[in-house]
Amino acid sequence: MLYQLHHRINKSVKPLNFWAQAWKTQLSLTSILPYNFDYFIRPTIAHLELIERITNTYEEPEFDLPYTEVDGKKTKITEEVAHSLPFCDLLHFKREGNHDHPKVLLVAPMSGHYATLLRGTVEKFIPDHEVYITNWKNARDVPLKDGGFTFDDYVRYLIEFQDHLGPNTHLIAVCQPSVPAIVATTVMSERNNPNVPKSLTLMGGPIDTRLSPTEINDFASGKDLEWFETKVINTVPRDFPGAGQRVYPGFIQLSGFMSMNLDSHVQKHYKFFGDLVKGDGDSAEAHRKFYNEYLAVMDLPADFYLETIRKVFIDHRLPKGQVHFEEKKIDPKAVNNTALFTIEGENDDITGKGQTKAAHDILSSIPKNKKHHYEQPGVGHYGIFNGRRFREEITPKIKAFIKENNK
Repeated sequence: MLYQLHHRINKSVKPLNFWAQAWKTQLSLTSILPYNFDYFIRPTIAHLELIERITNTYEEPEFDLPYTEVDGKKTKITEEVAHSLPFCDLLHFKREGNHDHPKVLLVAPMSGHYATLLRGTVEKFIPDHEVYITNWKNARDVPLKDGGFTFDDYVRYLIEFQDHLGPNTHLIAVCQPSVPAIVATTVMSERNNPNVPKSLTLMGGPIDTRLSPTEINDFASGKDLEWFETKVINTVPRDFPGAGQRVYPGFIQLSGFMSMNLDSHVQKHYKFFGDLVKGDGDSAEAHRKFYNEYLAVMDLPADFYLETIRKVFIDHRLPKGQVHFEEKKIDPKAVNNTALFTIEGENDDITGKGQTKAAHDILSSIPKNKKHHYEQPGVGHYGIFNGRRFREEITPKIKAFIKENNK
């Protein structure tokens, strides 16, 4: 019912969105008029853009990475779907020419935002790595005939992608997928799969949320599963390819994100309005880019979402040694040939200190000389995989770790 209401509201404000776009475009043509006239027009254009953006529906962004630099030469990049499954495409950033570089599988979070959230992460690895990423699909666009998607399905997808890429692939999981990445690596090790990850890098992952619990951890663990089932799970309405799918809607998750830092978001929009009036194009464009990404959200499959809440945040099954895959209990001690690197942010308010490092105790059979942990000073959650500190301090460490374990 809530999803249908939200969809109807979005459709009802479309005319307002088109009207604001049209008038903004028309008034922007007045830039040739005298300054004193332009002085009054700018605030009007700023108001129109705010109306346009508030009433807009933000779809999946583009990676927009057409070129990179390999060995000092500008090199063309082509995005190719290397392997496709109902809920995810394995996307390959194929570089022109032949290159003998390590293969990296970036596992993007299935947590509301699209894989483009890792655009900056991808960009830093492309010059000297063969980069693949899990490009999760919006559950509202997956036909009901393709079935649902569970936690076990997530693990199966990772194993299938690893098998597709073959041996000597390095797995990097950012945030939420850290737990299924450990499970997939464990299952592959137990089965003596030759394509088990060469190395496993976990960045800001909720491995053991009992440690330094954050506000988000408390919210997830403070309610029983029935609350989530009744309060946030909806059915995709007609007008979408996935009509009938049970999902955790992206708009509900976004409202939660926004409410956590509402004052900050309001102030940023006030500043955006002021930048438009002043004609500060660079600052205004930076705002657009950030919120075009931030406001583009996807629906999550209900089964996967509810199972993750139960297994990771309520029952803490991985650190307790109680994880089952396909009804069989797994033993993380089976992992002994995959190198491990865990990364945390000093100021992370989403994944608390020590939660990711807990993987070292769980994967206890990995030799100590193949285990590394790093805490990045001065960054929060987002700064672990994006931004200046990531580019200048974290990326070189991951690359050195991969190189060391690519032998």
